[in-house]
Amino acid sequence: MTQKSGADILVEALCDLGVEIVFGYPGGAVLPIYDALFRSKRIRHILVRHEQAATHAAEGYARSTGKPGVVLVTSGPGATNAVTGITDALLDSIPMVVITGQVPTSLIGTDAFQEADTVGITRHCTKHNYLVKDPAKLGAVIHEAFHIATSGRPGPVVIDIPKDVQVATAHYTKPGPIQHKAYRPQMKADRASIEAAVDMLAAAERPILYTGGGVINAGPGASLLLRELARITGAPVTSTLMGLGALPASSPQWLGMLGMHGTYEANMAMNKADLIVSVGARFDDRVTGRLDAFSPLSRKIHIDIDRSSVNKNVRVDLPVIGDAGLVLEDMIHVWKSRHYPKPDLAEWWNRVNGWRAAKCLDFTDAEDSIMPQRAIRQLYDATKHRAPIISTEVGQHQMWAAQHFGFEAPNKWLTSGGLGTMGYGLPAAIGAQLGNPGALCIDIAGEASIQMNIQELATATQYRLPVKVFILNNEYMGMVRQWQELTYSSRYAESYSDSLPDFVKLAEAYGWKGIRIETRDQLDQGIADMLAHDGPVMVDCMVSKLANCFPMIPSGAAHTEMMLQANEVTGEMDDEAKALV
Repeated sequence: MTQKSGADILVEALCDLGVEIVFGYPGGAVLPIYDALFRSKRIRHILVRHEQAATHAAEGYARSTGKPGVVLVTSGPGATNAVTGITDALLDSIPMVVITGQVPTSLIGTDAFQEADTVGITRHCTKHNYLVKDPAKLGAVIHEAFHIATSGRPGPVVIDIPKDVQVATAHYTKPGPIQHKAYRPQMKADRASIEAAVDMLAAAERPILYTGGGVINAGPGASLLLRELARITGAPVTSTLMGLGALPASSPQWLGMLGMHGTYEANMAMNKADLIVSVGARFDDRVTGRLDAFSPLSRKIHIDIDRSSVNKNVRVDLPVIGDAGLVLEDMIHVWKSRHYPKPDLAEWWNRVNGWRAAKCLDFTDAEDSIMPQRAIRQLYDATKHRAPIISTEVGQHQMWAAQHFGFEAPNKWLTSGGLGTMGYGLPAAIGAQLGNPGALCIDIAGEASIQMNIQELATATQYRLPVKVFILNNEYMGMVRQWQELTYSSRYAESYSDSLPDFVKLAEAYGWKGIRIETRDQLDQGIADMLAHDGPVMVDCMVSKLANCFPMIPSGAAHTEMMLQANEVTGEMDDEAKALV
């Protein structure tokens, strides 16, 4: 057996694992690895302009392809710059392996140049992390890291490799199937739990399927199984922000997104249900609102591969631990084997349709400006036949996109849910474009968020990626301004985006095509021009400055205290809404 350097072992292990793309930024502590990549030529390296962008690009790649994203950064600031994206991946369950350089082992702990305690810093924002001090163990660690990142509840894993370990030599043999002695996630739920869940669902009079990103993570098959369970049970379906696309938005059983900016019908159905079946969702605070008022009449089934998520926020009646796809498959099999008829939910659907009649996503077009909802809807109408991959930054535009852009399939919606990271969307779109070369990839952005990682325009230019950026420009940090209006008597402290760049000229400076849309009658043509251009395009769409994102559940309020429009509180506090119930 020929001995190889640690850097060569790393590259060979990545090749054995099927890695095709690595997102990274070089530095002194990873130069041996970059030299090995250069000599190997078997893995494509994408040079980003900032390490945070490398992690978001890897997330976009992973979320859109189902494959793990891989990141390579140097020690010290390279690793610390990646922490935001690592944390983002942890909260949104994105499979990612981040390889960081480290100072030589003899210098660890001496405050050497560009030294940071990467393992300590990332301990609480990774699924697992490693400091590899022996090149002979490096190959096995790489394979184990990918196993941990992609199995069970997916997440980020960090591998910190000192520079001397990258240079030292050892033998490498591709290991067999990984059997971690401690980490063995339960994939199949026990039969008794499956049968109990089916019996509860069959007996329910007001059931609702509450789905999350776990359905997407379980693969395309899980989304198909969700559609079949919805069909045979006739139950309405809602989703978290991360679960959009698991059920087609065109389905008559789809109630839209739930939660703080969810639809009136989804939140009211959750509140009045007698059975909630949670599939791959975690009852987070943006979904539940005030906990003591959350769905008080329902029994709750929680299907999740992560045992620690169960009963963390909301006490449930039946936990079902297992992979979402496998659990759904078993539930459908039991339902059909018992010859359960499709339940008669006519009365329940009458109530749901009453809430739908509120038309909570309707809006009034402005005479002198473009309403952001209108811009999203016209973008959707112009692109839906191409099944685009949509990424977003974070803010009002993110919520408007979730509300008004219909998703018919999984892996088409890339957004930062748990951490809410501004600057996510552009690099995520770049990662998605690399993973899906023939797809239409659009980042729906805000003028504030896009500036967080705007340097990645150069990355798209360098690799000739036809990414589109569609900015809803209201000249404010819109969500901050909205909260200040509703909670702080319109004291807009630092929420106005003063000294904004000319985005058209900025795009052109990076080699992109720039388009500005200023009036509603320019919308269709501006969108058409964006789609007609075969390279990267940035659209600066000027929208109404003071439009707010509704519906909205105020902080600390219950589902029944939704605000549908400004100063209009509905639900239990509104007689007209009560009549709909």
